[in-house]
Amino acid sequence: MPSSPKFCTCKDLNCDLHPQNQNNECTACIEKNLRHHEIPVCFWNRIGKGLDEGGDYSFYKFAEKVMAYE
Repeated sequence: MPSSPKFCTCKDLNCDLHPQNQNNECTACIEKNLRHHEIPVCFWNRIGKGLDEGGDYSFYKFAEKVMAYE
C-alpha cells in the first residue's frame, strides 16, 4: 500500500477515498467533496479546526471557520 502524500493530514485511513487507499492520489476524495459541495478534511486541518463537530463540511461552514481563524 502506498504512503499518503506528504501534505495529507487526514487520519481516516479506513476511508476508501483516502490517498493511501487510492495509489497516493487525492482525486477521488476531492471529486467526492466537490460533488457534495464540501471541503476536504486536509483543508479543515490546515486552519487548525479539524473536522466540524456537527458533520457540516460545507463551503459555507468552512468560510465561517476561515473568517474566525486567527
